[in-house]
Formats: sequence, structure tokens, C-alpha cells
Amino acid sequence: MTVSARPDSHPLLSEEGSAAMSAASAWADPDSLSAAAAMRARFGPELAAAALHQVALRGRAQAKFGADAARLWFTTDGLEQASRPEVAAWRASRLAAAGVHRVIDLGCGIGADARAFLDAGMRVTAVERDPQTAALAGANLPGAEVLVGDAVQLAPGLFEAADAATTAIFVDPSRRTGRGRSWRVADFSPAWSFVLDLLAGVLPVCVKLGPGLPRELIPAGVEACWVSHNGDVVEAGLWRLGDGQSLPSAGVSAVVLLPGAHRLEALPDPGRLPVRAPGRFLLEPNGAVIRARALDRIDPEAWLLDSGVAYLSCDHPVTSPFVSCFEVLETLDVGEKTLRAWVRDNRVGVLEIKKRAIDVDPAALRRRLKPSGSNRATLILARTVMGARAFVVRRVS
Repeated sequence: MTVSARPDSHPLLSEEGSAAMSAASAWADPDSLSAAAAMRARFGPELAAAALHQVALRGRAQAKFGADAARLWFTTDGLEQASRPEVAAWRASRLAAAGVHRVIDLGCGIGADARAFLDAGMRVTAVERDPQTAALAGANLPGAEVLVGDAVQLAPGLFEAADAATTAIFVDPSRRTGRGRSWRVADFSPAWSFVLDLLAGVLPVCVKLGPGLPRELIPAGVEACWVSHNGDVVEAGLWRLGDGQSLPSAGVSAVVLLPGAHRLEALPDPGRLPVRAPGRFLLEPNGAVIRARALDRIDPEAWLLDSGVAYLSCDHPVTSPFVSCFEVLETLDVGEKTLRAWVRDNRVGVLEIKKRAIDVDPAALRRRLKPSGSNRATLILARTVMGARAFVVRRVS
């Protein structure tokens, strides 16, 4: 038996809860002792704590959801696991391009990811096992069908009536234990065996996972796609779309979002890039490209600085959404005495330090170099075939 989410399952969605939220929102610091005391006196301890916590969550959510945060309902885990809106919108547009009109979200949490499916014009059936969280999801997903129950138990009935040509499954397995995040598949919920069954089934599937996805978990015939947003690698997705769909059903790819959406497919058998001394330009690949092992797709004339370092070099500038390009202005020894003298002599007051495969904390090194002056500079510290080097660079637009 399926049960729809009920707003009265969560105290904040009641009339008294609305009053408590209004009162809690008036406090500049909802975490203060004075706020807690005043709210408890008026609404009781449980409702006061829930309202103040919700207001605090909405404050933290502004960094991810912007102005929409003030209208959404959150839980601590739901906010942490929710996709960035731009990433969720990209995912929805990708499914829409494949002809999907309905999405079954198994384990929707607060419904943050499902909102993008609704915004893309799709019908949504969302499943959440916790009644209070499901009530918040229902409030966040007007027009969606939100069901309370175990996704594994409800899935067969939902799939039985689904049209394989227009219905897709979305699942974001919880990867948390009492000790924090986990990449042990035994800790996933729904279970990893259930996820594998979905990927081997008839309906198109998208599985959202963390960017640390071990490659040995990628099933055969499934596409693994690493996604980067504003320079941060935010997720890895496992995609399997049915025969005749407009998207690939297997392989490895990297997607870089903002500005636009740019996709790079890794070759099934990546070529080995040559390793040589640095040239006129350094290329810093996007993290999604590194995780997808698609470095050889960036530029046919690029080479590695070191066999174990994901910095590339070439003798011409490269304009690509998949790399940041820097012109090498000067090459220095990485010794702190040398770097401090260079910073002092060039009157560098604003110093950016980037590094790979060098055991140094850029923030701590910046403090020790004591930048002071009116000039700006960027240093890239990297291991090369000539040993560790510091490159003074200029970013190429």
C-alpha cells in the first residue's frame, strides 16, 4: 500500500508552525541563547527548536539556493546532499533531451533534485521513507506525487505501470553513517545491489553519486559522467538510457557547467601523453576531466610536465572550457628563500598560489612569503621532469 505525504506530518507545516517560523525569522541570530529562550516560552521547546533550526538552515542554504532558500524547507542532511540548482537543471535538461516526460525519484529527501524535473515540465513521483521529511518534500514540490515508504518495496509497483519510452528513474543513494560520509557500498541506502538492478533494468536510469566514485564500481554498459560546476567537481553520475535514446549508454565523460554546458568524452583506451620539459604555456585541467581520464582529449599537441601530475604544457595558448591556460613568464626554484626574494623584489601584494604534487599548504606558504606591495602575481608550483619548479604565470582569457 502506498501512502501520500501529509503536510501535518511535520509540525512546522501546521498553523502554529507557521507562526513559529515567522517569529524565528525575526531573530538576527537564530542560534543565540536569547532566541531559544524567547521562542521556548512562546511555542514550547520542540516547536521552538524546529523553527529556529529551520531558519538557520535557510540562512546556510542561501549560498547554494540563493533567494529560493527563503521559500524551501530543509533538513541538515537534505541540504548537504542536495545538488546545486544549476547541476540539477542540467540533469533535468539531459533527461528531457532523451524524451523523458516522467521521473520516479527513489529516495527524494527534501525534494531539492526533483524540483528541477518539475521545472523542466516533467511529471514527478517521489518516494521518501521518513514521513516528516516527505512532508517537507511535498511542500517543496507542488504538483508532484510524494509517497511515504521504502523505495525498494514501492519500486516494483511504480515500475509496472511506467512507460519505458518516457519514464526514467533517478536515485541518489545516501552514503552517510554515524561516522560521516562513506564509500563502502555496504553503507549505501538504498542498497548498492538494488542500484545495480536498476541499472540492469528496462527503464532509463540516472544515479547520482559523489565525485570520489571508485571506477571499479562502474558497471559494464553504463556511462559514468563527472560533473564540474564553477570549478568544483560536485558529482559523478551513472547513466543508462534505453536503446534509441539520444544520449550515449556507455563510456566515460566529463561535463563542465557555467558558462553553458560543455561535454568531453574520454576515449575507451586513452593514449599515453608524452612527458617533456615545460613549454610557453601551462594548462590546468578541470577536475572532472582529470577524474574522467580525458587529459589526452584537451589538445593534440599538449604534453605532461610529469607522468604523475595533471598539469599539461604546450607552446600555444589553448582556449577551452576544460582547462585554465597560463602563460609562463618566469621559472623559479621552489625554495622559500628564492620565492620570498622574488615576491619582495617585484612588490607583490596579492599573491595566488596553485600547486599539484608538491607537499605544501598554499595558504601557509603565502603567509611565509609575506606579500606586500601594489602588484599582483600567480605562482604555480609543480613537479616536472626537471624536478620541482615554481612558475610565474599570467592567466590567458
